[in-house]
Amino acid sequence: MVSEVATETTSIKCKVMHIGHSYQTTYLIEDSGSLTTLERTVEEKDLGVYTTSDFKPSTQCNKAANKAMSVLRMVNRAFRGLDKNDFLVIYKSFIRTHLKYCVRGWNPHFFKDEEVLEKVQKRATKCVKGMKGKNYLERLDILGLTTLKRRRIRGDLIETFKILSGKENVDSKTFFQLAESSRHTRGYRLKQCKRHCRVDSRKYFFSHRVVNSWNSLLQHIIEAPSINSFKKWAAAERLLPRYGPALKLMLQWSIIYILYKYK
Repeated sequence: MVSEVATETTSIKCKVMHIGHSYQTTYLIEDSGSLTTLERTVEEKDLGVYTTSDFKPSTQCNKAANKAMSVLRMVNRAFRGLDKNDFLVIYKSFIRTHLKYCVRGWNPHFFKDEEVLEKVQKRATKCVKGMKGKNYLERLDILGLTTLKRRRIRGDLIETFKILSGKENVDSKTFFQLAESSRHTRGYRLKQCKRHCRVDSRKYFFSHRVVNSWNSLLQHIIEAPSINSFKKWAAAERLLPRYGPALKLMLQWSIIYILYKYK
């Protein structure tokens, strides 16, 4: 027999956040036999994520960057001249975790917010021996890292693949709508329809922002047999946008041949 636990609601536990409007509406709650006006708020923290009334991720980005930067300062005080392997262990375990925590829910879309997060990684990569005189992209290539923006796109694609392939216990129709016509989707399966959005909170939501990146993938990547195969093939696909169409197609088929031959 399962006992029911009643949770008492009080005015201390409840607040009002107006989202999408600024109407001065007053909300009351009965507390200890009397009506109490609920406190208004424009910013709240829950499960480590800051939510604001305008649904913009700037506050969360600044908080996450400050936490990561404080850890980086402690690492700099404790260690001098880190080599590549030691740096990667420390960075991935203690610094990058703050920059990627629940990022599916607060993915930044403003350039200023993306730069706030990217500056942490730019500064962190300078802590490794032998990086003096090298630019940011060269340092990432040596360390085997990617930009945080590219990593967020990769994470969105992996999560989309899990949902659409049934590897997560989530109804795909809750987030995505299959394209009814193959006219603009090259006739591939699992191509998504991008709906019209009026507000930014919906435009940059996970299920909407990932559509263009997902629809740009090749058919064999979308129908990958496993998550690891999808990660490997999608990573190869994301490396090719700077080439022309003909060369890009040739490189794609070369990569497919190599992956199948040596898998």
